[in-house]
Amino acid sequence: MSQVWVILFAPLLAAALITLFNRRSQGLSAALSIGAILIGFGCALQLFAAMGSGQALSPAPIQWLSVGPVQVDIGATVDRLSLLMLLVVTGVGSAIQIYSLGYMKGDPGLSRYFACMSLFTFSMLGIVLASNFIQMFIFWELVGLSSYLLIGFWFERPSATAAGIKAFLTNRVGDFGFMLGILMLWSYAGTFDFVELQTRLPALHLATGTLALIGLLIFCGTVGKSAQFPLHVWLPDAMEGPTPVSALIHAATMVAAGVYMLARVIWLLAPAPLALEIISFIGGFTALMAALIAVAQNDIKRILAYSTLSQLGYMVMAVGLGGDLQAMFHLTTHAFFKALLFLTAGSVIVALHHEQDIWKMGGLKQKMPITFAAFLIGTLALAGVWPLSGFYSKDEILLLALEHNAGLFVLAAFTALLTSFYMGRAFGVVFLGKPRDQHAFDHAHESPLVMTGPMIFLTILSVVGGWFSSVPHFLKPAAAEGEHQIGLQIGLLAIPALGFLVSGLLYWRGNASDAPLQRALGPIYRAMQNKFYLDELYAILIKYTQGLVAACCDFFDRWILQGLAVGGLSLGVGLVGRVVNLLQTGQVRTYALCLGTGVVLIVYFSLIG
Repeated sequence: MSQVWVILFAPLLAAALITLFNRRSQGLSAALSIGAILIGFGCALQLFAAMGSGQALSPAPIQWLSVGPVQVDIGATVDRLSLLMLLVVTGVGSAIQIYSLGYMKGDPGLSRYFACMSLFTFSMLGIVLASNFIQMFIFWELVGLSSYLLIGFWFERPSATAAGIKAFLTNRVGDFGFMLGILMLWSYAGTFDFVELQTRLPALHLATGTLALIGLLIFCGTVGKSAQFPLHVWLPDAMEGPTPVSALIHAATMVAAGVYMLARVIWLLAPAPLALEIISFIGGFTALMAALIAVAQNDIKRILAYSTLSQLGYMVMAVGLGGDLQAMFHLTTHAFFKALLFLTAGSVIVALHHEQDIWKMGGLKQKMPITFAAFLIGTLALAGVWPLSGFYSKDEILLLALEHNAGLFVLAAFTALLTSFYMGRAFGVVFLGKPRDQHAFDHAHESPLVMTGPMIFLTILSVVGGWFSSVPHFLKPAAAEGEHQIGLQIGLLAIPALGFLVSGLLYWRGNASDAPLQRALGPIYRAMQNKFYLDELYAILIKYTQGLVAACCDFFDRWILQGLAVGGLSLGVGLVGRVVNLLQTGQVRTYALCLGTGVVLIVYFSLIG
């Protein structure tokens, strides 16, 4: 259907027009970018309505590459899974881009910003609609490129440039494994197409170990894009980009790509229980580790960044436990309330003249009532408080863990407790108590409608998003709906309640500080504050691995190749030339001596022979 191609290529057209013709017209650039994604959202709604009428939605593929056994088409997969993601990406993305009009007002690079946003949107939509691994991998790399441009948008800041490079390089590590998995799968199946792979895979009778290896290599792509341990280190540094970029990357697009990809290829992972087990434990460990780090962070955006890491860990853990539907349900609701939290954080940052340290805030409830209410709703939804959206989707994952792995359930429940604690801490320090910086407080004010409007829209979605608890049923209508354990779900409400209770006692007063927590945890708190020293560990590893390899290569190049090979050959040729030069005297007696010597040698060897 034509709507599919409109959804995909409208943002690309907007990016091209802005880059080529409208770099100086900021208003027109913004209109093109926002208009393109709104058109995409409208077309996605049309596709949603068409799906209800039973129409065929996926357009016919176009042959793109045919080299021997390699056949690659350009197609679009429009099914319930991709349609859900299309609605999330275009709907939440539209709100974020409209919000950007207020947040980025007056920035000299506004046209470049909207061009990069449109390119990013095009890349993400390409991943969602991809019908084969090659097509997905191309858009996967385009997402990496466009995220590099957005994270390093304020390139005059060394920290922003470094963060963009860090994100780009870290993702290349995961993408290398992803590429190996794709090639290994093709070597067995002979195709990259998702539908054909799913059909051929059972007939190949691959060993379980082979399937596990392929699945884990492909999972490497998720480890990079969705920032799972140990490749999670780029995501907190991505906060150097503008706050709407953080909302886009952390909520509905880039980090969601890895989880979406796992759900798309769940048929490949299902026959490999070892791969699923490893995936579930990596997700659970990432969720807990990120939540612990978030407890001790002071930058409001970094708190939300580590919260994103933690929630992504929940989703990956759910996929590993066989709950791809539950993972997509939580991805959908998380897009609503996490985008909301980032936009409210941006509202606070703008009001305080780009201050991000929560310990320089306080008492903003009375100055910013809309932002206060929106942040409160987002916090409660993230913590999983009934009846907000996070309650329904997070509880699905907790119940799934309880059913399949008691250890992961305990880990996930403790992570949920930490989530309510650190979000209660951020909420109390930022909005309650007394102002800590009186000058900043005096100049604080509520954000304009262009910023509060998208916040209100996302607040509504954060409230009602979970009421559509039939999302898993929508994704797989043939699946039997399990009986909800109502009593256990009500019991799970005690987890966020306890977290908020502790954070309220510590931080919801005028003289709040981290001192009690620091005294209680001691060196553990310092480790959490320093992100468990993982960045320092990576620096050491790079120094003594990559640095050592580089030094060895330099030695080999300088002394073996240049010194012995190139230099030795040059010296040998020079010596031969000098010897030959001694014979070229220009005197007849010298040449006669050489001629006579040669004749004697010829006669001698002839007689001996």
